[in-house]
Amino acid sequence: MVFLTSLLQGWRRGTFLMLSSCSFLQIRGHSSRSKKSNRVRVLVDMDGVLADFEGGFLRKYRATYPDEPYISLEDRRGFWVSAQYGMIRPDLCQKAISIWESKDFFLDLDPIPGAVTAVKQMVNLTDTDVFICTSPIMKYDHCPFEKYAWVEKHFGREYLEQVVLTRDKTVVSAHLLIDDNPDISGAEPNPSWEHILFTACHNKHLLLKPPKRRLHSWADDWRSLVSSGRH
Repeated sequence: MVFLTSLLQGWRRGTFLMLSSCSFLQIRGHSSRSKKSNRVRVLVDMDGVLADFEGGFLRKYRATYPDEPYISLEDRRGFWVSAQYGMIRPDLCQKAISIWESKDFFLDLDPIPGAVTAVKQMVNLTDTDVFICTSPIMKYDHCPFEKYAWVEKHFGREYLEQVVLTRDKTVVSAHLLIDDNPDISGAEPNPSWEHILFTACHNKHLLLKPPKRRLHSWADDWRSLVSSGRH
């Protein structure tokens, strides 16, 4: 917890700590595509892939605003929850945003079924580097701290070394990125990683054109995806 407190203080001072070790320098300083190595680097998104953002949001939204209309998980469309709520009524957009800006929202999210076990198994694969790559919200009062605390709570303190906080995932070098956001863009127009779309309630209706691929759940064959990144 001392580590997490120091992290939050550094964040508020403007020190953008991407990783808690020098391994971040390796990500930015060297290409992940090495002809001499069969090693694969996998980035795993957090919200919607490891942590149940959608389920946690809906529960807290309905508890906070019991008299307001809501969107069931079956009816969710589009990555941005607030945008869909704003289509119902403009003021609901800000009410939706207030939910994930509130204290303990990120910390209290349940793990996606099978996520913790799968990532722990992935980490133990030979020649495989796994990082939890997540984008904090701009209102940083609680989010960055709680993301680290969530990882420590569900994975263990040793996994804090594997956390990458960034608003732009395109600048992080890897072979694979498993993420539920169908449209990831940033400063790098041609990211080094292949984007594997993790199926979520808001993107399950999307039809992907080859060679784009999905991971439907953590019960799906994620091992084959990781192996494909070695080629």
